[in-house]
Formats: sequence, structure tokens, C-alpha cells
Amino acid sequence: MKIHREKHRLDVTVSDLSGSRFDDVNLSGATYENVNMSGGTFHDINMSGWRVRNVNLSGLRIEDANLAGASLHGCQMNGMTIDGIEVGDLLRVWAEKAKPVGEAVAGPEVK
Repeated sequence: MKIHREKHRLDVTVSDLSGSRFDDVNLSGATYENVNMSGGTFHDINMSGWRVRNVNLSGLRIEDANLAGASLHGCQMNGMTIDGIEVGDLLRVWAEKAKPVGEAVAGPEVK
């Protein structure tokens, strides 16, 4: 199916749209629940203001992204790297530098 220069709201349920391509499309305000987007590619995308909850992002690779103001809460970060450096190692070094003189710090637990 080809949709070109149309303005519609779609309500898609229990469907297989695998292999679909979206180019120059406005999906702002769209809701995605129980969706399999594995293996997808996102390029030149505005995701500002997104809230992502209970998602599997294992193997995710983010390049050349603006992460200003981004926050992670209650996330499993084992094996996660930033510019090739393990996040757990970064947090341990930060905790060591941030501790008061003479106080032993085990470092934050990386989930």
C-alpha cells in the first residue's frame, strides 16, 4: 500500500507492517504499545520529548545524537558503554573522585 501526501489518523492493531518505510512523515503524538521495532533503523529523526518505558534496548547503538537533558532511571546498564568506556567504570571513577577525603566509597551499583 502506498500513502503519499495524505493526512489521516491510523488506528492499526494486530497487524504486520514489517519492512515498511517511512520518509518525511509526521508521527508526532503517535502512541506505540506492544510493538516490535527490532532491527529498525532511525536516521534524521526528531524524538525530542519522548518518554520510553519498559522497553528492550539491548544492542542499541546511538551515534551523533543530541542527548542534552536525557535521563535514565532504574535501567539495567551492564555492558553499556559511552565512547567505548563501560558506564559502570565511569560511575565508579566519578564516585571515587566525589567522595569526601578519607571516606571509602564502593561506588554506585550498576544494574
